[in-house]
Amino acid sequence: MTQSLLSPSSVGLDSEAAPKLTPLTPHKAQYRVFYGSIELGLANYVLPRHDTGLYRYEFTSNVSLLMLSDLRRVKSEFMVDGDKLLPYRYTHERSGTGSDYSEHTSFFKSQHNIFTIYKNEKADLAYEGTIFDPLMVQLQFRLDLSTTAVIDSYKMVKEKEVDEYKFNIVGEEILTLESGTYDTIKIEVVRDSAKRQTFFWMAPKLAYLPVRLSHFSKGSKQLDIQLDSYQFELPKQVLIEQEKGAIMMGDNQASTTETQPSH
Repeated sequence: MTQSLLSPSSVGLDSEAAPKLTPLTPHKAQYRVFYGSIELGLANYVLPRHDTGLYRYEFTSNVSLLMLSDLRRVKSEFMVDGDKLLPYRYTHERSGTGSDYSEHTSFFKSQHNIFTIYKNEKADLAYEGTIFDPLMVQLQFRLDLSTTAVIDSYKMVKEKEVDEYKFNIVGEEILTLESGTYDTIKIEVVRDSAKRQTFFWMAPKLAYLPVRLSHFSKGSKQLDIQLDSYQFELPKQVLIEQEKGAIMMGDNQASTTETQPSH
């Protein structure tokens, strides 16, 4: 397990000059996936640094149980307009035990159209209002939490349909996992039936990075995903300051050594 969150002291900066982490700060996170108490495998999220106005968010997972396996690779490309994320292209590829399938969706906001293919079946949907894909909506949710205590419903394109998801903030909770202890906000997915419940915990100090997700069916925990490691990437200018700080520290140490009287 590795945690990497560069602090102001590690780069020779005071807290006021330290960069503020946001959900769009380049980062990666690894999670352990459990079915009940049985560990199935790992899942990874990556938001790499980008050089253009087009962001890319990726998810991969590789889980297995006995003779069953499930591998997934999901990629979302999106743009940013103020405090809103605009979907551009989404792909989801699944392989393993059972039938393989893929989902591809392209968003054409100016033409008010969404074109999607799921399991080789095509569909045209209307691009109306604010809409997301199933992956980048997580980043929008985190952005909204970081700017307001009120969260709205979210519409997303999934499996040739536009689904709406609503959430309820349960409250604050200190969560202890093998990877560490986190101050979190607990959130519940609002469902029509009480037979299924889904909760997830997000850490405000980590730009609302998800720390845990638990899904229950008829009161029994079915799926449990726990944060194993994370890393945020500092801006280039901060890295330059870090290098300068290291050089200055080295010079100061050398100067101190030279001026020490001999015994």
